[in-house]
Amino acid sequence: MRKVIAGLFHSVDGVVEAPNLFQFDSFDDELGEEMGVIMGEIGTVLMGRVGYSEWAGYWPNASQDLDFAAFINGVQKFVASETLKPSEITWTNASLIESDFLDFVRDLKAGEGSDICAMGGISLVRQLVFAGLMDELTLITHPVIAGTGRHLFEPGDPTTRLELIRARTTSKGNVVQVYRRLAQHS
Repeated sequence: MRKVIAGLFHSVDGVVEAPNLFQFDSFDDELGEEMGVIMGEIGTVLMGRVGYSEWAGYWPNASQDLDFAAFINGVQKFVASETLKPSEITWTNASLIESDFLDFVRDLKAGEGSDICAMGGISLVRQLVFAGLMDELTLITHPVIAGTGRHLFEPGDPTTRLELIRARTTSKGNVVQVYRRLAQHS
């Protein structure tokens, strides 16, 4: 069985949207090394419509972050969207999910292979967490208050207990926290 993971850059005030606007100089070599290890374990990426549209317009011709560009351009990508058509998915190794998203992920997860990572989709991560399909959720908290932007979780979300698997602090003060959903007791 494959593992479903996600990792989000996060500000102290809980913003996960557009981390490039608040990361500043806090991305350090330790985070780069950790990202390299994680990328080496991912065989499939899940993306939402907005993330796909933004990333497909940037990463194929990126002139920076070439290690990530090589990874994301080469990895198998599945896009969850109710508005895109298969013909609009033109990025290398990308396909549109044409069935129920959660059923699709359950089927992927039941198969053999490397990790499945949700990227470029805040709502996808939320759906996977609340459906019990997320095996590991990594939050990388940068030492900054973003002040504006979307949060991963929203008012009205169901109470969901998590268990901290591991945590560490990098030399620039980033806190890497890895969680899994706490097993439900009957």
